[in-house]
Amino acid sequence: MFKPESVVSIVSVLSWPSVPHARFIKDVRGVPHTAGKVNSADEVADVLPAQIQGGRSCLKEGDKMPRFDGRSVNQMRPAKITRGFMPNAEGSCLIEMGSTRVICTASVDDKVPPHLKGKNEGWVTAEYSMLPRATHTRTQRETKSGPGGRTMEIQRLIGRSLRTVVELPVLGERTIWIDCDVLQADGGTRCASITGAYVALVDACLKLVEARSIPRLPILCQVAAISVGMVGTDDILDLCYAEDSNAAVDMNVVATDKGKYIELQGTAEKIPFDRARMNRLLDLAQIGLDELFRIQKAALGLKL
Repeated sequence: MFKPESVVSIVSVLSWPSVPHARFIKDVRGVPHTAGKVNSADEVADVLPAQIQGGRSCLKEGDKMPRFDGRSVNQMRPAKITRGFMPNAEGSCLIEMGSTRVICTASVDDKVPPHLKGKNEGWVTAEYSMLPRATHTRTQRETKSGPGGRTMEIQRLIGRSLRTVVELPVLGERTIWIDCDVLQADGGTRCASITGAYVALVDACLKLVEARSIPRLPILCQVAAISVGMVGTDDILDLCYAEDSNAAVDMNVVATDKGKYIELQGTAEKIPFDRARMNRLLDLAQIGLDELFRIQKAALGLKL
């Protein structure tokens, strides 16, 4: 009987980057993503990339390594936004980025924080949370101790990203609460939350205009977010969890459709990066952002 362990030696000889292939070897050996055990060399050939079938590399110099899910380096995961997903909310949507799924709602409250009382100006704020089994293992609910550091960071990021594209005086003394609840997490939840929250926010503002509660739509431009990073030696777009957890460089890019940046969160997890790589990552992010802006417009059915 063929022993899947022999695949390990094939991969190690090729010296491929460790990220997708560490997961890939697990797949071949039946943990955790194969439907059954590998029992023959033919079965291994069916799942092994063509580059390593036969125990030798068929890659040409300059070729990019295949990603875990088969995407090219500049390809986003399949993305979809379903508007009106939560009918009780003034604005809502479900955003799906590959296996990452987030419900975003916008709720209108006819009052503002104390520091804005009497200023005839509105406010936009956000909360973020994950279902306990949005991840591979159960995450404890943040109920008794309150939001953790990561949660606070993300919800503040969502709130300030949205406020930059809203004419707050047009809202009057109202607060729009954005709630982003992660149903399933496979990397990029903060980016998906920002992108979906924009659609929920516009949805709620359109209802305010329709009810003549505000004179016009207070939206200045679109906002979306996408992740980029370096995995192995490749610059890649829209990292899934397998890539994000092993990235040498990880960056989240929040920007408007007018070409302006709201926030750049770039971290060298393993290897410091130079200006040239940062510029390449930003160019890569723009590919994803342009696609997300198109998806937002299609979901809203508007020319913004």
